[in-house]
Amino acid sequence: MADPRVQRTRQRVLDAARELLAGVGPMAFTYTLLSERAGVTRQTLYRHWPTPTELLADLVLAGPDVGYPSPNTDPIVVTTEFLTSLRAGMNDATTAAIVMSLAAHADHDTHSSDALAAVAENRRTALNTLLANTGRSVSPDEFARLVGPVFFQRFLARQPVTDQLIRTTVTAWLDTTVPATPIPSTDAIPRIP
Repeated sequence: MADPRVQRTRQRVLDAARELLAGVGPMAFTYTLLSERAGVTRQTLYRHWPTPTELLADLVLAGPDVGYPSPNTDPIVVTTEFLTSLRAGMNDATTAAIVMSLAAHADHDTHSSDALAAVAENRRTALNTLLANTGRSVSPDEFARLVGPVFFQRFLARQPVTDQLIRTTVTAWLDTTVPATPIPSTDAIPRIP
């Protein structure tokens, strides 16, 4: 189990980073400013997050507290709640600025590219965990089809992500997937004498 003091320090740094980013934005964000704001040394920051980009990725994953879905046996409910939670997270100005900053640098900065890939895989894994009781899962391509409309509407079209868009996206995904076939237990497999 993690040391509670370390966890408290990490949380204090993440809270200070979110507050600092809201004021200065990702372009002016530095470990020097953050160490002063959080009351920790820069060495402590580098120990937990070797690059500022890794800290930014953790901030996206921690996100603001917007409510998180619970596992369910209905894939419509799970996926709709997941996309609704994603929408709420992307409506947070600080989280949106971080995502856009990472995306802007990803073509030229491997840390940003790796951070975005880690965030995407983390969220896909989280959705698959929520879907575990439904007999369904999402591949990387399916995940892109599910979250793509949310990101397009939020960041490119600069329009609200409506409940109708989420419903349409979930319906389209379900119409193009087949539930996973359960693997029979070894007790159900006939034995050859």
